[in-house]
Amino acid sequence: MKWAPRGFGGERRPPEHIKREGWQAQRVLVIEADDERLTWPERELVRQLGEKLYGDQRKRQESRHE
Repeated sequence: MKWAPRGFGGERRPPEHIKREGWQAQRVLVIEADDERLTWPERELVRQLGEKLYGDQRKRQESRHE
């Protein structure tokens, strides 16, 4: 029987499981901007927070092509 440390081989955990653990253990929230479980105002809030904290990817791409 082979044994590998956690994260090296074996079965991959589903992304939702990892997100849930991150929130419960470290209060880190990972949200997809177009998650269908959220209402439109919630998705818009997520988008606005992402742009405020990390910038607008679309604007950066447009400025590179000019």
